[in-house]
Amino acid sequence: MPAMIPTMHEAPTVEAVDLAVVGAGAAGLMASITAGRAAHAERRRATIVALDGARTLGAKILIAGGGRCNVTHAEVSEQDYQGSTPPSIRKVLRRYGVAEVIEFFRDLGVELKREETGKLFPVADDARVVLDALLHAARDAGVELRHPCRVLGIESLDRAGAGADAPCFELRTERGPLRARSVILATGGRSFPKTGSDGAGYEFARRLGHSITPLVSPSLVPLLLADGHWIRGLSGVATPSALVLRSGTGRVLDRVEGSLLCTHFGLSGPCALDMSRRWIHARAEDPAATLEVCWLPGETVESIDASLLREARRGALAWLRERLPERLARAVLEAASADPAVKVDQWSREIRRRAAGLLAATTLPVVGDRGYAHAEATAGGVPLAELDLSTMASRRAEGLSLCGEICDVDGRIGGFNFQWAWASGFVAGTSALSG
Repeated sequence: MPAMIPTMHEAPTVEAVDLAVVGAGAAGLMASITAGRAAHAERRRATIVALDGARTLGAKILIAGGGRCNVTHAEVSEQDYQGSTPPSIRKVLRRYGVAEVIEFFRDLGVELKREETGKLFPVADDARVVLDALLHAARDAGVELRHPCRVLGIESLDRAGAGADAPCFELRTERGPLRARSVILATGGRSFPKTGSDGAGYEFARRLGHSITPLVSPSLVPLLLADGHWIRGLSGVATPSALVLRSGTGRVLDRVEGSLLCTHFGLSGPCALDMSRRWIHARAEDPAATLEVCWLPGETVESIDASLLREARRGALAWLRERLPERLARAVLEAASADPAVKVDQWSREIRRRAAGLLAATTLPVVGDRGYAHAEATAGGVPLAELDLSTMASRRAEGLSLCGEICDVDGRIGGFNFQWAWASGFVAGTSALSG
């Protein structure tokens, strides 16, 4: 739309639109597309703009899944998420499920394939095809994409005596002021801030009447171990493991199984990433909480001790090499002061039990995490209790909706956070222009 040039003594004309979507990531693009399509289906003329401050539009989509974009997962339920209550998460997920997402992308010319893990990727194994399809769909739906165009602030307008079509909000942007009848906040959280997710959306939501959970933290983030710990000398070693989170009194709070990757700084891989937000939030409530790793999932100190006794004349290292990478097996034995060259029947009972104990439950000296720069998601945000979940509309500000990562919903690794983005974006976009 060409800028209006004011004449002398005439106040500048502020551009007005029907819907402004703040954030053009996965959730924002889905909301924009859905809103545009809904307006077209109703034969309504609607001006929709999606604004994003990132230099590269859809950067998170492009880097997801190692550049392949894990679009969703074959099986998704509310149990795959944390944050707001499971029933509230389920209500949104059911509005737009995995089957609908698969069909949506198929209609855009993007076929998805299922891998053994249940993750769904584009057949092309290229995240670019996913982003390009979304951008084309947005333009086809009549959405104007503006980037880089950072939103600096959002204010509610006094609508006393105004008509139903009067603007509800004024947005301050890098390209000047903008008035909108409706706004969808799809700003994301804080993860990967270089992609544009700097947490600004939380302040927008607060100023418009919403609360933010007391704790907002990285999620799906690698964990840091203390300097000098022997695990940090095993960089590149990966093995199926179980991480167990315990309270300060020893009660099991959570358990996650999966591939664990040892790194030069600590732990990564799906197992560590899925445990990370649980660990961060547990420690915030109970500083004495501990994390331990079972290198042989399903085994206990007693069962491992019994196996070592059965292998007394064979040697522990030979037995462990069948179950663990050799570097890890040797490191565990060394940490237990158990000589791998000596047969088990020549160990003392104390050494044998110590080795069994480390294999079943190595206490991890976690000293932190790698932060938002390396986090795949953000835990915390606007509680779903403050939204009408049939529309994702705010219960605090008329004309406002929220979707995606700004909400207090975070999923485990495997495409679940994208599924939340597609589902919540669809619900928000469907209703944003109604009323």
